[in-house]
Amino acid sequence: MKTKSEEKRQAIVNEAAQAFRAMGFERTSMSEICSRVGGSKATIYNYFPSKEELFAEVILQSTQAEFDAVHACIDKSTGDIADSLRTFGKKLLSFLYSHEIQASRHMAIAQAKHSELGRVIYERGVMRSQKLVAEFLKESMAAGKLRQAPPEIATRHLISLLESEFIDRFLFHLSTEELTEAEITEATTRAIEVFMAAYAPKP
Repeated sequence: MKTKSEEKRQAIVNEAAQAFRAMGFERTSMSEICSRVGGSKATIYNYFPSKEELFAEVILQSTQAEFDAVHACIDKSTGDIADSLRTFGKKLLSFLYSHEIQASRHMAIAQAKHSELGRVIYERGVMRSQKLVAEFLKESMAAGKLRQAPPEIATRHLISLLESEFIDRFLFHLSTEELTEAEITEATTRAIEVFMAAYAPKP
């Protein structure tokens, strides 16, 4: 059962989500959110120390189910590590290149020089995801399914390979369309082939 404190926190997040959708990140002020929620700005700041933290919470809550599904699809018991990584890769690309996540990533990148939003999204989204993947790769290395290597570096290589065919288009706003299933499958297959060529156990 939620406490009053938890209910208040969630009410702030809900009102903030509506404000951000209607006005965008830059034009939405904490005063605006306060007027929607009721009470004082001090109350909001008790729960969220900055607008960036509040926006990050809105984004993370709205995508939590999809985030969990992406990382839950990693089969730690499989003997076919490449197949498990292909399944993960397809889920990850579908998630990252959905309309909502592309918009959130673009906003975080655009605000990175002007506010803490980029750092907050990076730490609470990107790094959280990479930590989960690194744990899986570390276990796979320990089981002899992959060669020994720093799992954090292997994770960055894996993610970079998966995004390699699309990242430039994304960064330069050349397309905001969601990727097709065929594009995702083909790119993932190529990425995992390269990753396994580098990280498969030595004979």
